[in-house]
Amino acid sequence: MTIHIDYETKIKLEFDYQTIIHRVINGSCDFIQCPYETEVNVILTDNASIQEINKEQRGIDAPTDVLSFPMIEYETAGDFAFLEHEENYCTQDYFSPDSGELMLGDIVLSVEKVVKQASEYGHSQIRELAFLVAHSMLHLFGYDHMEPSEAAVMEEKQRKVLEQLGITR
Repeated sequence: MTIHIDYETKIKLEFDYQTIIHRVINGSCDFIQCPYETEVNVILTDNASIQEINKEQRGIDAPTDVLSFPMIEYETAGDFAFLEHEENYCTQDYFSPDSGELMLGDIVLSVEKVVKQASEYGHSQIRELAFLVAHSMLHLFGYDHMEPSEAAVMEEKQRKVLEQLGITR
């Protein structure tokens, strides 16, 4: 598994954020039972930068806590079976030509939001970062929360990933 982490803000997290990110990405892949070695890119930034990305990509001129940019269009969230059917999909587009790993996509996190939301919700910054990474990983696996039923499924999966990692409120 390849995880690229770029820290692009002067705002510092006072814990080993890299280990947390790695644990949650690995735990999410295990929970979903991804059958491939994967590649994920993570950018830690500030509110101004994530607001600009949010405006460019989603037309929303406001900072957000996390943005997810999946590289895969799933038929069914969390189901990788379609990757085995080359006649239907150009599967080479989903795998890194260098490593052969499945390219899940990109995660952009606001460190400012991690700090603020941890305080607002009364839990640690570690837990907040872990929650946002788990949330984003589920998006990279094709899950969404636009409908109440989708949101319930996603929330339960987030809870279970964090519970399995021992990261609770």
